[in-house]
Amino acid sequence: MKRGIFLDKDGTLVQDVPYNIDIHKIRFYPDIFDPLRELVVSGYSLILISNQSGIARGYFKEHELINSFDYISSYLEMHEIPITGYYFCPHHNSSDCNCRKPRPGLLQQAATIHGIDLAQSWMIGDILADVGAGRAAGCKTILMDRNRSERLLPLRFQPNFVPDHILDDFKETTNIVLNIN
Repeated sequence: MKRGIFLDKDGTLVQDVPYNIDIHKIRFYPDIFDPLRELVVSGYSLILISNQSGIARGYFKEHELINSFDYISSYLEMHEIPITGYYFCPHHNSSDCNCRKPRPGLLQQAATIHGIDLAQSWMIGDILADVGAGRAAGCKTILMDRNRSERLLPLRFQPNFVPDHILDDFKETTNIVLNIN
């Protein structure tokens, strides 16, 4: 089975602009490119996992979101970073679906489709819901806390929402992932 890196999109790979599907407003963090390339070369499949309640709220249509994911995938591919797939939850925050993070449904679905061993994989995201989804799926987790605010939240959901590692930027990701697996 393959190893995977499940990546949240907003706040992790690209700057968080709420409900953004406009490709002209997508801004990649510059620190992601080299580490992601290293992870791919080391044999990891990269899969985007994202909550997108903007669809349920009527802010944008599913095909508009897919266009933005296609843009992100193409842009990363131009930088020799292939994205194996992307998965999103279109439901409202109050939904009781299994696909909305912190539930593990999207990770499990992607793992089944792409032959990913969840125990040998990682979930990297910028909020504790990402960590919760990764832990619920059986992955190791990294909280990418770029603005140093998420780590200050009370971890009242312990141990389900406690990340294995907390980073301020993406540069150290490869050192952690490649030295632990």
